[in-house]
Amino acid sequence: MHDIRAVRADPAAFDAALKRRGIDAASAAILSRDEARRSAQTALQEKQSRRNAIAKEIGMAKRQGGDTAALEAEAVALRDEMAALEATAAEAEREQTALLEVLPNTLDAEVPDGADEAANVVLHTHGEIPAFSFTPKQHFELGEALGLMDFGTAAKIAGARFTVLKGGLARLERALGQWMLALHTEAHAYTEASVPLLVNDAVAYGTDKLPKFADDLFRTTDGRWLIPTAEVPLTGFAMDAILPEADLPIRLTALTPCFRSEAGSAGRDTRGMLRQHQFWKVEMVSITTPEESGAEHERMTRCAERVLTDLGLTWRRVFLCAGDTGFGAARTYDLEVWLPGQQAWREISSCSNTRDFQARRMNGRYKPKEGKGNVFLHTLNGSGVALGRALIAVMETYQNEDGSIRVPEALLPFMGGVKKIG
Repeated sequence: MHDIRAVRADPAAFDAALKRRGIDAASAAILSRDEARRSAQTALQEKQSRRNAIAKEIGMAKRQGGDTAALEAEAVALRDEMAALEATAAEAEREQTALLEVLPNTLDAEVPDGADEAANVVLHTHGEIPAFSFTPKQHFELGEALGLMDFGTAAKIAGARFTVLKGGLARLERALGQWMLALHTEAHAYTEASVPLLVNDAVAYGTDKLPKFADDLFRTTDGRWLIPTAEVPLTGFAMDAILPEADLPIRLTALTPCFRSEAGSAGRDTRGMLRQHQFWKVEMVSITTPEESGAEHERMTRCAERVLTDLGLTWRRVFLCAGDTGFGAARTYDLEVWLPGQQAWREISSCSNTRDFQARRMNGRYKPKEGKGNVFLHTLNGSGVALGRALIAVMETYQNEDGSIRVPEALLPFMGGVKKIG
């Protein structure tokens, strides 16, 4: 959510920030509602003062035996006028909020300009494109040939965009999740959390998923939402909180299933398990101060990079441009992994600094060690990483000509001695 005071202070800068994302100017509409709300509140305060004065005058008149009829009639009229002003102020505030809550976060000044992913900037590449003495296969070709990746049964059970993994591949996916959790908790000082997979409206709204992205989520019959990522419940730890600065940063990680409707993705990645309605992911969330969030963003991204490096994968860091940066993010780094079967780079992790955008929506604050008042927190989130895509990358990178798959060294302790899936 945007700070209305910032919009008032410099509406031109606010509109210029929206323009970077390809969004039309909105400050005039927002400020007209803001002015209507403030005017109604000012008039309400004046009438409140007059009503208080009338109460005193009525009391004095009664003590002196005077006529209070006119004063009482004025008090009744004031009550009706105040009710109307309260309704006017509330409606103006609802309209103002409705305009603000669908506008994306203000981008960091360093975010590259550009309309779409073509303008993203590659900052660093790690490793060499792997060479094969044979034509490498895609993950679904490998998985189906092994009899361990079953899309037909998944479709029979649940429909399109689901996958059944069996045997060695199911174990390899489980090993990836357990190894990532161990890495983030033991080497990166994240605290593991087991969180609800269902959240209420308040948390979904606070993490900027509602109202704009309701169609991307699955909703239960009792009005809760299946999480699209553990970012939602983990960031929800800060909702309505006032944290001591000494407790910051808070670093949390969780391994959960994630659920996405994939609205608008018809026809994209229909083969295989790149784009699923249900998938597992290790998520990282940091809750910190404004002064430290920039450094925390770099740290979080390096933690995700460590996962890919230790798996022996070829990856690159990409700075997303204005048109490709997500709704809630001020800046985002994507990590892309090379998939030999596809002969393409594909996103496997996204690490974002939302600054105080989410904290304002969920009223998450901290109490500074020095100074008065409370300050909005900064929240960050990153994939550490998506298990399905990591499984795909491992399968395609570690495939043999006979279709078997070598197990990366980092995962061997979690595979019960299995070194090859074949």
